[in-house]
Amino acid sequence: MAHKPTIYKVELQLVDMNRDIYTSCKLTLAQHPSETLERMMIRLMVFGLNYHEDLQFSRGLSATDEPDIWECSLDGQVNHWIEVGQATPERIRKAISRSPKISLYAFGREADIWWARAQDAFRDLPRVDVWQFNAEESAKLSDLIERTVSITMTITGAEIFLNKDEKQLSLGFKQLL
Repeated sequence: MAHKPTIYKVELQLVDMNRDIYTSCKLTLAQHPSETLERMMIRLMVFGLNYHEDLQFSRGLSATDEPDIWECSLDGQVNHWIEVGQATPERIRKAISRSPKISLYAFGREADIWWARAQDAFRDLPRVDVWQFNAEESAKLSDLIERTVSITMTITGAEIFLNKDEKQLSLGFKQLL
């Protein structure tokens, strides 16, 4: 019998000082059975960093032909393809044929090793931005999640500040490409 995803209800108060966005989003996050809480929370961070009214979570790990998050127009055109993790250049090459903008957000302790091996291949790809989250800080993200939760996410510069009740975390990120 297949395992079902775990569902999380998140009210995200988003304050993006970089883009002058101040909004509240009610989101449903489905944690795939093979997905860690850290990865699920990174998807939430990436959603906030790229917020647009047409941005949505895809079927994610359940669909190999879809990104983790995408921005689609009303006619079904993919405007922004967003991957989370350490995608292969081959996977991103396929995304280039489907979207004019591609973003990849790497995280975790192995991200530096992955980037050292893959960076030359990614440099040859057009329209691809690659970002990396601070591994030590991202490992603490799961401390904020509950099945139903309200989180305030403030983005300024290359830093994300998160508040949930009395808990506060910061998460740094940098652009690799």
